[in-house]
Amino acid sequence: MPGREPGRIRTAEPLPSSSPTRAAAPRRAALLVTLVLGGLTALPPLSMDMYLPALPAVTDSLGAPAATVQLTLTACLAGMALGQLVVGPMSDRWGRRRPLLIGMAVYVAATAVCALAPTAELLIAFRLVQGLAGAAGIVIARAMVRDLYDGVEMARFFSTLMLISGAAPIIAPLIGGQVLRVTNWRGIFLVLTGVGLLLTLVVIAWLKETLPPERRHTGGVGQALRTMRGLLADRVFTGYMLTGGLAFAALFAYISASPFVVQEIYGASPQTFSLLFGLNSVGLIAVGQINGKVLVGRVPLDKALGFGLAVITLAATALLLMTAGVFGDVGLAPVAAGLFVLMSAMGLAMPNTNASALMRTPHAAGSASALLGTTSFLIGALASPLVGIAGEQTAVPMAVVQLGCAVAAVGCFLLLCRPWRPRPEPSGGAPA
Repeated sequence: MPGREPGRIRTAEPLPSSSPTRAAAPRRAALLVTLVLGGLTALPPLSMDMYLPALPAVTDSLGAPAATVQLTLTACLAGMALGQLVVGPMSDRWGRRRPLLIGMAVYVAATAVCALAPTAELLIAFRLVQGLAGAAGIVIARAMVRDLYDGVEMARFFSTLMLISGAAPIIAPLIGGQVLRVTNWRGIFLVLTGVGLLLTLVVIAWLKETLPPERRHTGGVGQALRTMRGLLADRVFTGYMLTGGLAFAALFAYISASPFVVQEIYGASPQTFSLLFGLNSVGLIAVGQINGKVLVGRVPLDKALGFGLAVITLAATALLLMTAGVFGDVGLAPVAAGLFVLMSAMGLAMPNTNASALMRTPHAAGSASALLGTTSFLIGALASPLVGIAGEQTAVPMAVVQLGCAVAAVGCFLLLCRPWRPRPEPSGGAPA
């Protein structure tokens, strides 16, 4: 964008570099924005993963089958997908703060109701509302990154953001497991209500508007639909969108199935499951940081992304062979190792697909962010019920879904993104 130095956050007025105190202000502002945006992107995995150790307990408490209880995950994920389609264009028209604050307020209310739900059906319904409202944090955080950063610096920021948002999957199951020691699964939703309320107050106090009025769209629904249609007409953007969505579906197949695979099939305790889940998240964070601090700027994004997709595919193949009994009864350790490799490789796939896609959309960051998020969550929501289709006594469906999504992601990357060819400029604006 003209007049912007890549990777710098815009400030209201220039700060003379001769003053150390004034020179440090942009760095403090950048750190503050990073922490707040990290909190917003951490809330959805926190909502999902803190609840995971309680899935078997919810099944017993509400007297519902495992497949029905897994729909509480699917409903929340579908809500996050659909909500982004609404919030993204709204943020392009009215700015980022107003839709974000409305979404956070509804999230807090819906989460409180989930804690009181007497039936599985009511829990599913309000998990859907929780997801619809929580979508605001996801899509607007990503759009704000696009408002503030360009090019390679944007890819680096996404990797830094993963350090914060990736801590949620580590901490959340551990917190969930400890909460279950002192109360039941309803206490987990009460904790999430408090987290949502705290984050809302932080946004009110510290997060400033990043989209000035002169850069906002003035059109209504028709304009939003035309913008999205134009984005989808960009073959390369659509390729990255589908690649990222399918990779996320492989990740969500693990998230949805792992409580039953680790605890029911392999007999681990909720605390052991939480530790393994946290270890896998450490791998994702570590690789994400290697991507942002070492690879970005030295290795083309497409090469790093392609390598990550290849590792995901190989890990999913190994998991399928192990869970199908090709090597006999291998036990928990080899399966956990395969899941660790698969999760770690997501640290290459997820930030690079987001950055590569958003580089092409400086003119409609909110709508582009909505399409990226919606695609990921919808495909993930479709994958979630499939992992339990053969019951609770086999992990084969999880591995099949993961491998199928990985192969499809590789196919979209090669056929649509065509990383070996020069690319035409996207319609509606050149990449920053």
